[in-house]
Amino acid sequence: MATMTLPTWICDDSPIADPFGYGERAVNFLKRLRHPKSRAKGRAFQLMPWQERLVRRIYGPANEDGRRIVRTVVVLLPRGNRKTSLGAGLSLLHLFGPERINGGQVVCAASDREQARIAFEEAIGICRADDRIASALAFRDYRHEIEHPKTGAKLKAISCDAARQHGGTPTFALVDELHAWLKRDLWDVLRTGLVKTAGSLLVVITTAGRGHENIAHDIVDYARKVARGEIDDPATLPVLFEADRDADWRDEDLWFQVNPGLPYGFPDIEGLRQLAREAGSRPADRDAFRQLHLNVWLDHSATPFVDMGVYDQGAEPVDLEERRRLPCWLAVDLSSNLDLTAIVAAWQDEDGGFSVAAWFFCPEDNLRARADRDGVPYPRWAEEGWIIPTPGNVVDYTRVEQHLRVLCGRLDVREIAFDPHLAQQTMIRLAEDGFPVAEMRQGWVTMAPAIKELERAIIGRQFRHGGNPVLRWCFDNVAVHTDSAGNRMFHKGKSKDRIDGAVAAAMAVGRASAGRDGLSIYESADFSPELCVA
Repeated sequence: MATMTLPTWICDDSPIADPFGYGERAVNFLKRLRHPKSRAKGRAFQLMPWQERLVRRIYGPANEDGRRIVRTVVVLLPRGNRKTSLGAGLSLLHLFGPERINGGQVVCAASDREQARIAFEEAIGICRADDRIASALAFRDYRHEIEHPKTGAKLKAISCDAARQHGGTPTFALVDELHAWLKRDLWDVLRTGLVKTAGSLLVVITTAGRGHENIAHDIVDYARKVARGEIDDPATLPVLFEADRDADWRDEDLWFQVNPGLPYGFPDIEGLRQLAREAGSRPADRDAFRQLHLNVWLDHSATPFVDMGVYDQGAEPVDLEERRRLPCWLAVDLSSNLDLTAIVAAWQDEDGGFSVAAWFFCPEDNLRARADRDGVPYPRWAEEGWIIPTPGNVVDYTRVEQHLRVLCGRLDVREIAFDPHLAQQTMIRLAEDGFPVAEMRQGWVTMAPAIKELERAIIGRQFRHGGNPVLRWCFDNVAVHTDSAGNRMFHKGKSKDRIDGAVAAAMAVGRASAGRDGLSIYESADFSPELCVA
């Protein structure tokens, strides 16, 4: 929970270790800078008390030999709290300040070139606000670079959407708005480069994002575990200002709790109040307010099917061996050749719920390119066995059919449900060999009752899925369309992300429910004649 990860130390008067005075000298350096937009006397760089304590906590604690303990800082900060100015100041601390290294490489990295230049241009503005500093530096704007000729240290803005790979050996890396990074290539380059230099530092400053299958969520979640004491890692400093998912987003006390700049006038409290008033009647604005101003990490879909926190409660293991003699219903979403294909098995449980197991197939060729396109770790999922890559650059339907035959030999399969749109040949071959093939078209008539049954099970904490990350991703991508009769259907909305596993799960649960009741899907109590009117 966010209440367990808030950095209470940043606003109290608890002592911060500084045996060698490194924290003090870092603070003094920043306070001597000037800022072109500062309203303080002499345009002095304004380091607010909470920012000063953060700087002291990064640079003060050290080992007996003088080596800084903190190597990675993860700052989750809502918009408007002047994270850009702080990040730019830290970059200059390593470019020509007391943390500089001769020939050091200081990097400002972001999702695209425009975002990368925001902190870079902030740094330029700070340098040019003081003639003494400006005269000691060389500005090469066309190369997005500042050099300190005396030491050979350079500050450079780079982005993860650049065409070429970024190499080098950074001594300091500022990673801006990690939640917007669609690929992890540059992240991996920075991480492996930083370990080459003693005393290097990585600072991540980002607002909250959406979804779980991305590099930002992985890094922030690791920081959460450090903050909660679940992982002992003194080299990682978590500074996480985030509200609980279920917190009252209209509570102004909560705003002050997660926006450390509010007591000092930023962001503007009247501006937040206006946004909150507008969000009261516009759900999309409400989600944006929670994400960007309260740092609530949202689910991927803007119109989610279910609360993914509730979904995650069903992550207990599903043991196939224990279920091999129980009646089982299979459903197949045999998608287009280039996309993800899903098989989901469903069992009825004694409590009225369902357990499911899922298998996913995708083309083996260009697995990394597909990962970049969808923003999820297909290669890692394949290595861990969550995805079955098939040879070539299209899904091999023969491989999917073979897997179905194996499952039917291993489990007590009562039915294999297909949407016949792409599955006619597969269905014919299986039916000719005596397998229990059934059609289940993905229209309102069949899918709406199945989705309703699936929703009932999930909300009732009666849906067990074994924590399959690919299946979770599919559910997280689902957007929902509701008709005038209250019937619901899955769709992707404007997203390109895959929902195949969620569709197959709904099909399997729907057929298992019909099998449990001894009824066809058309005879179920959930079936409404209005479904026939499309």
